[in-house]
Amino acid sequence: MDDLSNLAFWGLPQEDRVAAFRKLRELERPAFFRENKIPFIRAGAGYYALVRHADVSEASRNAGVFSSEPTSNSIPDMPRWLAVYFGSMINMDDPRHARLRRIVSRAFTPRILAKMEEDVQRAAGKIVDDMGESGDFVTDVAAKLPVQVICDMMGIAPTYHDYVLQKTNIILANADNEYSGIEVDYTDPKAAFRRRTVARGLIKLLAAGRSLSALAQRMGRERQQNPTGDLTSLLVNGEERLTTQELGSFFILLVVAGSETTRNAIAHGLKLLTDHPEQREVLLGDFEKHIPGTVEEIIRYATPVIQFRRTVTQDHTMNGQDYRKGDKVLLFYNSANRDEAVFADPDAFDITRTPNPHVGFGGPGPHYCLGAHLARREVTVMFRELLTRRPDLRTVGEPSYLLSNFINGVKHVGYQS
Repeated sequence: MDDLSNLAFWGLPQEDRVAAFRKLRELERPAFFRENKIPFIRAGAGYYALVRHADVSEASRNAGVFSSEPTSNSIPDMPRWLAVYFGSMINMDDPRHARLRRIVSRAFTPRILAKMEEDVQRAAGKIVDDMGESGDFVTDVAAKLPVQVICDMMGIAPTYHDYVLQKTNIILANADNEYSGIEVDYTDPKAAFRRRTVARGLIKLLAAGRSLSALAQRMGRERQQNPTGDLTSLLVNGEERLTTQELGSFFILLVVAGSETTRNAIAHGLKLLTDHPEQREVLLGDFEKHIPGTVEEIIRYATPVIQFRRTVTQDHTMNGQDYRKGDKVLLFYNSANRDEAVFADPDAFDITRTPNPHVGFGGPGPHYCLGAHLARREVTVMFRELLTRRPDLRTVGEPSYLLSNFINGVKHVGYQS
């Protein structure tokens, strides 16, 4: 059985990983995997891999038993010195989570979303205007839109957009040399987990988190003195508000989660429409009719966020499996989205698929993605601009994928039109 804790597994071709998760779904019970021993971070015994749609959905709904605390975005518990920057509301349960989500939901009111629609349209149009006849689709198109939209929401000047993108890449580098800047064979455990290698990676991660947090906190203090009507102003003023530290953590969550989901959905999406010309023809035959289904199918098929962790708060039995208090489980959304028990012909890319109850924005429950609507709008607008103005646009060659067990990321893929 493939070891999901081995970084080499996450460097395998996509089709090999899909096959491995298919075998895991065929097991009678969720498989258990040992954690890697990482210097400076206390590791646990391991985790159960929840790979079926029913398990992922039920665990997501039952937040009282399957807790997001102390950490949901890291397999080992996050040290306090990292949680200062990355301990956002996705790592909290109610009532703390409910309070922050209530405040942050101001970002997604109908008035704000209407303004964002205009911002997304304007940004997407400018990006397509600036495209060449060929180039790198990720750096020229996919990575630009979400960062620009989020920075505009927060009131961050355009001069900082590339800076924010660079720091975001470092935070999500995981075990990827290009983004981490650390030349090491991460698929070799002896090399990947040497104290010096881990220390360098943690220092870079900490510095990137501190930089983004400092940027947001500085803006928060400015908006407290001089509100401007942007999202930062809304979050730090009023009867219920974020502290400057909470604002820093929220901004990291917003720019990392918000940009990566959209960025990778757009990149995977063009590749999928290139590889499946019959689906592209259906979409272009009636774009407005089929684009909603196309967006949902891209999110299902690509699943930009691979997994999140939960911790069991009490002895519990779910779907025939016994869990003990303190057990860790990983919700593998990528596998749930290919579950044969839910999706007919799950490995087929079908933009007319209905129903499509994917968990690409997280399973049902309190942690369902607040920005799902915005992400859908960004992908929709971007493809409308691309395919109506450049109908011959195609990807060229095979993508370069991020080496990560957390994000199904596309670092580079060529295009021509």
